[in-house]
Amino acid sequence: MTPTSTHPADEFDGVWKALSDPTRRAILDFLRDRPRTTTEIVETFPHLTRFGVMKHLDVLRQADLVQTREDGRRRVNSLNVVPIRQIYERWVGPFHELWSSELLRIKEIAENGSAQRKRQPSPGMRRLARKTKTKTKTKTTTKTNGAAGEVTTARHQGLPLPRR
Repeated sequence: MTPTSTHPADEFDGVWKALSDPTRRAILDFLRDRPRTTTEIVETFPHLTRFGVMKHLDVLRQADLVQTREDGRRRVNSLNVVPIRQIYERWVGPFHELWSSELLRIKEIAENGSAQRKRQPSPGMRRLARKTKTKTKTKTTTKTNGAAGEVTTARHQGLPLPRR
């Protein structure tokens, strides 16, 4: 898939922009429990002016993350989780399986990696063994145990055999 300017994910650009600001994320967190009036939001963020809070709320409304209804002279703001869920389904869901399998693989390496490294020669040792194997003649020796008459054969190449 090649990215283009008409890619369906472009519909989420406003949501990403709205979520990119820590103050707007804090406002969304504040609205998570229940709908709040604009005055309640202004009082919760004393470092912002009323105008500043309203600008942040406008960006959140444009991204459809906040819905506002009028109740007399009051404006009640509530969280709309649908765009966040859509982002989750578009960006997190498809990669969930990939991330899970990679994390499990990393966990397995962390838990068992040192034991596996002892059993498996490093890539450099494997290359060295291949080079040495092609250059060295194999020497076979036969030894007979006189009492039992057993014959044992050993192959020597100058490198220790890998442990199994």
